[in-house]
Amino acid sequence: MESEGAPVGVILVISSTARNGDVSTIRCNLSSWYVSPEFRSFAHLFISRILKNKDFTYVNVSPAPHTLPIIKVQGFSRYSAGQFYALSVSFRPSRDPQVNVVPAGVVPETRFESFEYDLLQEHARFGCMSLWCLTSDRAYPFVFRSRVTWSFVPVAQLVYCRNIEEFVRFAGPIGRFLARRGFFFVMIDANGPIPGLLGIYRDRSLPKYYKGQMPPRLGDIAYTESALFGI
Repeated sequence: MESEGAPVGVILVISSTARNGDVSTIRCNLSSWYVSPEFRSFAHLFISRILKNKDFTYVNVSPAPHTLPIIKVQGFSRYSAGQFYALSVSFRPSRDPQVNVVPAGVVPETRFESFEYDLLQEHARFGCMSLWCLTSDRAYPFVFRSRVTWSFVPVAQLVYCRNIEEFVRFAGPIGRFLARRGFFFVMIDANGPIPGLLGIYRDRSLPKYYKGQMPPRLGDIAYTESALFGI
């Protein structure tokens, strides 16, 4: 937003294609926005122009507490209420007799989705930990971001998986992979404790909101500020 040729408002939007099964949509992560104090009366009109496309899904993955009343008025709904911190070293063994965890740079010799291969490569370039869990039937993609919580404890934030059930399925080998790299906790968007995982659920910790036709699924914050910048 400009006034007499000078910028007075800005919104950072990170857009990508999000897939949920066979359904895909354009997902717009409203990362941050600012309007100069003397133009705050135009702030609602400013962001309303961004939110007008009904075919897009808009997400806010890091709302500041004081902005929650505002984003609710804008039509956003909460889809993730908190965080589950799973203890990686206590993960139960995989149900699969043969599971190999390999870096994303490996081209699987078994079945995989081409867009997930690209997603893993791109997020590795963003600084994330991208990996495959290989079984005899297919390759399962996972992406994690290094974070520090409780002021000093390193955790691996789950950025992408096909669904949470697959993370639980491969929790044993993934947990050992992460523990060898110094990550003893995995941070997962959740709405309560996750069956099959040992850990702690913290309600109202980093809640996430959306506006649009297709609610985001838990386990997918790919191409958002959390993945790109570690925020």
